[in-house]
Amino acid sequence: MSARDVLQAYTDRINRQDFDLLTDLIAPDATFWFTSGTHRGIDAIRAAFEATWQTMGPSERYWLDQLEWIAEGDSAAACIYRFNWEAVADGKPISGSGRGTTVLRRVDDRWWIVHEHLSRLPG
Repeated sequence: MSARDVLQAYTDRINRQDFDLLTDLIAPDATFWFTSGTHRGIDAIRAAFEATWQTMGPSERYWLDQLEWIAEGDSAAACIYRFNWEAVADGKPISGSGRGTTVLRRVDDRWWIVHEHLSRLPG
């Protein structure tokens, strides 16, 4: 898979709400920055994802748009984008969006997500 393929697979698999489906895409030593804090290593990242899924429930849907690959090389790539989500809470639809950055590193012939940073939109 290319770096672009890894990011697409990651986005698709998130919606299945099973972290085991993501472990072959996220580097074991990755660092993710979310509004909830800094999550270093696969166990901490798993805990952050699972807490979000528990809060949002099974109706949550997540997707990316406005992707811009700002760096693509033989061993590293970076993409900036807008992330979007929607869910149903207390019987009412809720949704949101923000901006994100994903950095990927190639080790041998395999691309790994090594960093993700999600934040609210300014304003």
